[in-house]
Amino acid sequence: MKIKILIPTYNDWQSLFKLLDEINTLFISQEFQISVVIVNDASNHDKIEKEKKLDNIQSVKILNMKINQGHARCIATGLKYIYENEDFDFVIPMDGDGEDRPEEIKEFLNQIKNSNNKSIVGERVKRSESLLFQVCYKLHKLITLTFTGKSIKFGNFTCLPKTTVEKMVNEKATWNSFSGALTKIEKNLIKIPSIRGTRYFGPSKMSFYNLVKHSLSIISVFRKTFLIRSALFIILYIYLIKSNASIITSIPLVFLLVAVYSISNLALRENMDEFDKSLENISNIDTLK
Repeated sequence: MKIKILIPTYNDWQSLFKLLDEINTLFISQEFQISVVIVNDASNHDKIEKEKKLDNIQSVKILNMKINQGHARCIATGLKYIYENEDFDFVIPMDGDGEDRPEEIKEFLNQIKNSNNKSIVGERVKRSESLLFQVCYKLHKLITLTFTGKSIKFGNFTCLPKTTVEKMVNEKATWNSFSGALTKIEKNLIKIPSIRGTRYFGPSKMSFYNLVKHSLSIISVFRKTFLIRSALFIILYIYLIKSNASIITSIPLVFLLVAVYSISNLALRENMDEFDKSLENISNIDTLK
């Protein structure tokens, strides 16, 4: 069975090469043929290592982007490249910094045998970030559930059969939000518990701003539901505060209107023409093995 591991990266070569070493150590099996496709999001730092001894990995390709396009679009570009150019049965997208733990790939592969060609997602049950970030993350999940009706507890660490990859590369929402798009197109996901690991090197790149943008990007995939629920909330809230209206009581409405504006702008990122042409952003392809 042919497995492609898809890893987006930006200026984090030290972590990436450590991850490759761990994957190579973990998978000594004739049952699965493991290959890696890395999407280099126009990094401006040189690669630390040019060659790796990776006996248990079939091949390692690095797609070098001309222009930085962001995490979600790197994954989308990688999926499109793999679907159009590679021979595979499943794709496993994952972060390259250690937060998606390579040992959990084995759990995906164990589930494949009985998955009936369904997508498998790593549902996050424990995180390693600061308490403040974890509180913000729980708030993000609550807001997403409230305004979309979708409980999304996974990121890009998943295992996708070829049939799902085909759907993803033909779904414009993939260009904007991986987890939002997958939730939209697949109703019966197999969920396995996933513990969020700690970064191999340096601080996490998921800032509060990026978390807010991530949350709004997911909501934008389900914007019709969001707009309906927002309108109902506004009507109900105005009715409840009409006798006690003030600047303070108007604050929630201001935040909601800002969210509506931001989500409307993010929805414009779902551009199928750009997605279709995403492979044109590849300047060249390096081969580590």
